[in-house]
Formats: sequence, structure tokens, C-alpha cells
Amino acid sequence: MPTTVRRTVLTLPGVPLGPGNPLPALRPRDEAHRIDDRERAALPSDMRRQVGWEPLRSLLPVRIRDGYDRDRHLTDLEAIVIENDRLRATVLPGLGGRVHSLHHKPSGRELLYRNPVFQPANFALNGAWFSGGIEWNIGATGHTVLSCAPLHAARVHAPDGGEMLRLWEWERLRDTPFQVDLWLPEGSDFLHVGVRIRNPHDRPVPVYWWSNTAVPEGPSSPGTRILAPADEAWQFGYERSLRRVPVPEWDGADRTYPLRSEYPADFFYEVAAADRRWIAALDADGQGLVQTSTGRLRGRKLFVWGSGRGGRRWQEWLTEPGTGGYAEMQAGLARTQLEHVRLDAEAEFSWLEAYGPLSADPVAVHGDDWGTARAAAGSQLEAALPARAVEDAYALWLPYADHEPKETLATGSGWGALEVARAGYELPGTPFDASTLGEEQRPWMELLRTGIYRGVQGDLPPAPGPVSPEWRDMLETAEAAPSERHELEHRLGVAQWAAGDRAQAVLSWERSVQRGPKWPSLYCLAVADQESDHTERAAERYLSAFEDARTGEPDSAAWTAVTTALARETVPLLLEAGRPGDARRVLEALRPAVRHTGRFRLLEAQTLLAEGDSGAARAVLDEGFAVPDLREGEETLENTWCAVAERLTAGDGPVTEEARARARAEHPLPGRYDFRMRPHG
Repeated sequence: MPTTVRRTVLTLPGVPLGPGNPLPALRPRDEAHRIDDRERAALPSDMRRQVGWEPLRSLLPVRIRDGYDRDRHLTDLEAIVIENDRLRATVLPGLGGRVHSLHHKPSGRELLYRNPVFQPANFALNGAWFSGGIEWNIGATGHTVLSCAPLHAARVHAPDGGEMLRLWEWERLRDTPFQVDLWLPEGSDFLHVGVRIRNPHDRPVPVYWWSNTAVPEGPSSPGTRILAPADEAWQFGYERSLRRVPVPEWDGADRTYPLRSEYPADFFYEVAAADRRWIAALDADGQGLVQTSTGRLRGRKLFVWGSGRGGRRWQEWLTEPGTGGYAEMQAGLARTQLEHVRLDAEAEFSWLEAYGPLSADPVAVHGDDWGTARAAAGSQLEAALPARAVEDAYALWLPYADHEPKETLATGSGWGALEVARAGYELPGTPFDASTLGEEQRPWMELLRTGIYRGVQGDLPPAPGPVSPEWRDMLETAEAAPSERHELEHRLGVAQWAAGDRAQAVLSWERSVQRGPKWPSLYCLAVADQESDHTERAAERYLSAFEDARTGEPDSAAWTAVTTALARETVPLLLEAGRPGDARRVLEALRPAVRHTGRFRLLEAQTLLAEGDSGAARAVLDEGFAVPDLREGEETLENTWCAVAERLTAGDGPVTEEARARARAEHPLPGRYDFRMRPHG
């Protein structure tokens, strides 16, 4: 059959993403992939330079997504199917362009781990992320802020005369447009993916890319094995350590089998410059999925959840009990995900990836000789898809990357259109049409055309706007009506903060507080105090911002989102400042429906403990709750349980080491709260 591209609807148990967090994202999330300066100094020079280059100072200008829950119902998801007579790929353009499924028709096998539910969890840089399939990670270390965001999608002519699917968007953390072209050459067993990242600016930008593929890990003995052409890897654990280890065996276990690690970990393979880039997941029968690429995509990685209780709990959390587990095999621009790569002014990166089935001799693949195992997989890949064929396909595709789309299939955001309007960028192949401009871009188009800032009506903070140097300069010189000056000062402070000019940001926010609604800039000032270790003043300003926001419309969903977001940050700071009474008043001011959600049940237990009522705190924990926005690597649940158990064990006496040991023995952490990603202590 000729290759076709068609729209459809995928129906899964899922949850709505809910409203975005209305507070400006002034700080980066607690990204797990970090190491200290001492470890960085010991790295090879190129890796050391890229690990330390341009880390995020904030998540501006994007919005945090934490409005989802875990109450799943049947949900319709927009999907696009690419199909030939060998493969069928299902893509979700409204969710970061995720390839949800890759079905091999001749064998009847699903080549990916296909998540049976849509359940967001707090793994992306800006919150909402979901597991399964193939995701395209761009921006900065971590899962992309576009994980649960819509991309532009269109039908385009493919290099072989058929059709291909183009996905594209403007990535806002680094202000870089990118595209992903997917097609199935006639009669091919391999999905071809052409990727291009462009830097339209007159300055270099840091670039990050990792294509992340979820594959079934299979039962043990022997289970799925991940193979790559490497004898060494950089192992990163959630103790935040990076070390060079041998492949396949390290510390008494063969780590190429995902279930032979106890805790979650990354293994970044050292692939020699002269070797072909590939990685494969093969089951006990020697069958599975292989990914290969042209040389630009140099890195290869295995991520394992491990066999420990915490990793298994995370797997259930991201899908549902009884579902088979998965591992991730990834491919990136750098050796590791701790690095960002320099993309020069007005330059671009591009490459070709291919995904398809692979079968190899199971005796060789799962044998004790690693050289034989990887050679068996590598030779079968060369027979199925020669390296020369990948290079040729890339050369054929590259001219088509500039071809204009012929039919729109889905629409992303209007932020790319805003940047094209500002700078007049010419980006052939990825049109950011003025028709995509929406209400979020309206104040910025007005500023661009007139030099006047006209904000949004009401006291809510406006949607996140651009913070690049060019827009900051326009805000510095903008005019505004007296009634809108406070919003302009607030916006200017956010842009100054994003640039690292914190002193000027504080001055702008202080002016905003004097001119209009106080809480938006009071919140920002509280964050500035917290970042400067002025805990007492930060706590006072958080509390003032919360109290000021409560004067809004109490029954409005938008105002509920504001007070919920403020309370989520205010209560922990008040507890840190030794003010449990004020923390209690904030909790009691929330609507009951909010207060009884999991995050606030956890804060209730912490407040009770701080008030000295460890018995009531334990009762809250024993009642049970789920925290939908539990962060990857977050240890709050474990720490709270242990603190309550230790206090109960110690009674009126001090919490000694003996009391701690007894608490661990007598009050073990319940499985429902065990999300530990590293050894205890």
C-alpha cells in the first residue's frame, strides 16, 4: 500500500491537564540531573565545558503545568496515523508530537511501550509529562516543556514521492524553532525521522536534544537486554553522582538488563567516534526495536527504573497496576543529558533517525560475551538497514526540510508567529503564520506595533510573555496608561529576572506593588527573598501575597487556581520559618475541595507535626492520599513519614539515633508512599 497520513482519534482512560499555574516560573524546577563542581572538574574537557554552559536560571517564559489529578475517565486524544504496508505509527500532535505506537504489521508486534492510559506526572521541566512511546526532548536538561503542549502539524511531500508528517514549534526556553519530519518509505520496515533545530538569532544559543523511546523491559530471566556499541558508560544515579563504569557488568551485575539494577539510574554509553550510532532493546527471543541515526546524534543512553520497590511504585504511578514495566533507550546531541551544545548564530543542526524491528540470535544476544552480543545485534542492523542507506536517506530528506506544508493537520501556539512578526525571520518549511496569533500574544503585538503596553483586564497575572533581550528593551521604553503601569512594571521585573538582573527586577516589582494589585509582585519579591536566604521576610511576603489574593472572586475557578498556587508555596516557607500557626491559617482559608487534595493533605500532616501533634499527623498519613504532582526524585513523602514516626517513637524525649533506628523498624514506609529513587540515607 502507498504511504498514507491521516487524522484519527485515540480514546484512552485519562485526565484533563487542568489550568496552568498562574504564578511566573521564576525558578527552575528541582532537576535531578545535576552534579557538584568537584565532580564536574574531573570530567573530560569537552564534557566539563558543556555541563557548565548556560544552565537554566528560571523556567521563564513558560507556565508550570500542575492542574491535573488522578481521577481518570475515557478521554479523546487527537492523533495522526502514518502507515505503509509494513508499519503503522500513531502520533499525538497535541501532546508534544509523541509517537504513541509503532506497530509492525508482518509480525503483529508493538515495538514500543504503549501506555494504556494518559496520566500526567511531575517529570517535565514545567511539570506535566507522561510515559510511553517516543518523545522529542528539546530545550534544556530534562523532559521538554512541550511534553503536554500542542505542536503544529501538516502533511508534506516526502523524499520518495509519498507523504510525510511534519511537526514544528517555537521552543521558548531557548527561543529556537525546530521541526520533526516523519515518513515511511514504501516497503520499509523503518520509520524515518528527520530533525532540524535552527538558531535564527545573531548570537549563539545552548541546545539540548534527546529522543526518548520507551520499550517493554520484559520479565526477568533473561528479560529485555539493551545493546549499544560501547564498552564503557557514564552512570548517573539519583545520589547525583556521575561516574565512568564498564559495560555490561558493574558492581556485581549486568546493567544492560534493566531489572538487574535496584534503583533508577542512567547509563550514557561511550560510543567511539568511528562507530555507527545505534541502540537496541531485544527480548528473550532476540526480537525488539532498534534506533539508529546519522552521526550528529552522538549520544546513547539507557534509563532503568530498577527492581526496587520505589522504582516499581513509580511505574504503577505513571500507568496502572498490572501493566508491564518499561525502560528507556535514548539518543542525544551530547554524551550525557547534563550537557548543552553550542549552536552558532544563524546556524542549524539536522540529522536523520530510523526506528524499526530487529531480530538477532537470542543465544548470541544474551550470551556472556558482550562483544559477541553487540556484534550480533550490529550485524543484523546492518543487514536490515545499512549505515549507507541512513546517510543516503538523510541526503535525500534535507532539501525537503524546506518544502512548505500542503495541508494543516493540527495547530500549535502563536509564539513563533510573534517572533517572526518581531524579527522578520525567514524559516522555510516551518511557517509560523499570523493566523495562529491569539489572545496571549495580543499585548505583545500591540507593544510591537505602537510601543504602548496595554495589558489584560482584571487583577490576575497575565499569561507568560517573552523575556528575550529584544522584548526586555521594548518593555524598558514602553508607554502605558496609569491604570496599566503596575502590570508593565511587573512584566519588566519578570524579564529582568530572566536575564539575571535580580536587583533591577526587585526595583520593578517594588514599583508595581505601589501602583496596583499587590499580590503578583509581592509573590515575586517573596521568591527573590527566598533565593537570597531571607527566610523570614520571604515568609512574610508570601503570606501577604496570599492574603491580598484572597480579596479576589472566591467562587472563580481562576482565583481558586491563584490562591491554590500561592498556598502551595506559602505553607512550606511558613513552616521553615517556624510559623506553624500562620501555616494553619493559610490551610484553613482554602476551599474544602482544595484542602482535601493530596498535596494539601501532605502539608496538613507537616503542619500538625510542626504544631507538636504527631499523633494527628500520623492519622492523616494513615488515612492515605495521593499527591498528583509529586516531583521526580521528591522525597517529601518519605521524609514526612519518617519524621512523624521518629517523633512518635521518641515520645517526649529527644530523637536519638536509637529512636530513628526503632522508628524505621517499627514504622516501615508504606508501599503507597515509597517513591524512593536512591538508597536510604
